[in-house]
Amino acid sequence: MLTLNIEIEKHINKLVNPLKEGDDLQEALKLKLTKKELKLLKAWANGSDLDALKKQLNLDDERYGELSSKLIKKLNQEKTKQAICI
Repeated sequence: MLTLNIEIEKHINKLVNPLKEGDDLQEALKLKLTKKELKLLKAWANGSDLDALKKQLNLDDERYGELSSKLIKKLNQEKTKQAICI
């Protein structure tokens, strides 16, 4: 779970408060992200093979780029930051 926190912190421009831990963080992310976005974030955190993930989520390179961009934008929204921080 620590790797998920690290991955989130890499993509957030300015994080004032520490992130929630464990199940609390998972629940907050489920409320703010789509299932595909959450799977992508977890794959980044685990260092998973992105080609396999693209196949699993049925994404081409363009759609993968769009999903990645959208995910990072959502992580930087104030409402999302408030939900995932303590």
